Amino acid sequence: MTIQHTDPGTDRTEFIRQWEEWHTRHEQNLADPHGFLAVTSLRWLDGEPTRFPDAPGAWSSTDDGVTVRLDEDEELTVQGAVVRGRYDFGVIEERASLLATAGDAVIEVARRGGHDILRPRHPDNKLLVDYTHTPAYAPDPRWALTGRYLPFDAPRAVTVGAAVEGLQHVYDAPGQVEFALDGRTYRLTAFNGTQPGSLLVLFTDATSGVTTYAANRCVSISPPDGEGTVVIDFNRATNLPCAFTDLATCPLPPAENRLPVAVEAGEKIPYERGGGSPQE
Repeated sequence: MTIQHTDPGTDRTEFIRQWEEWHTRHEQNLADPHGFLAVTSLRWLDGEPTRFPDAPGAWSSTDDGVTVRLDEDEELTVQGAVVRGRYDFGVIEERASLLATAGDAVIEVARRGGHDILRPRHPDNKLLVDYTHTPAYAPDPRWALTGRYLPFDAPRAVTVGAAVEGLQHVYDAPGQVEFALDGRTYRLTAFNGTQPGSLLVLFTDATSGVTTYAANRCVSISPPDGEGTVVIDFNRATNLPCAFTDLATCPLPPAENRLPVAVEAGEKIPYERGGGSPQE
């Protein structure tokens, strides 16, 4: 999906309209029948073939990759082909995910922090079925900040913690984004975004653990223009999957991305984590 941010110079009515369109799409993606709200378990695979109640087959992981052994009455569909018996997924790259289907469920096979994992996703999962929406601050143009991108001479490997205790992630950071807020200048380390040239910033701030999720939030940034100008729109700061479920391995922000100011913009603590009531 292309990242489109509102120009901070846009009139307030148009600014709010564009944010509402974006927020509607974001909520629709979050409620996907096979999204993170559908995850029913997080399984750490090892060399012993093991069966799980929410996925067919016996699963194992060795240096040769992930393998599943299916009983005669079991099957999976992988890349459009039905597989039975033994199936080798092979070695999975770090942060990559492979998807198989079993009936109306999707079985995610992935590698996180050097470990192979299994994460079944069922559309009838209670967390998804009960989901209504995520609370958020009202959009305010004040929080769409114009800044600049400061690329490193070469990408730097940055090690960060994870929502799972003891797990670490390593990301290549191409540079930092700099912006001014209330007379002070801040710099945040940026990782590569999902679109070519785009950036992703993980951060916490003085609202974290108060009105917003304690561990992390993220904001996507469109590619810098020819002069390195970027728009950091904190109105579009979103929760990571770990804000909703303990079955996620989300990264934590680098230490330098812990802002001492209260960013009263973007998504708040989910109702599922005690962030009030959907009826409020």
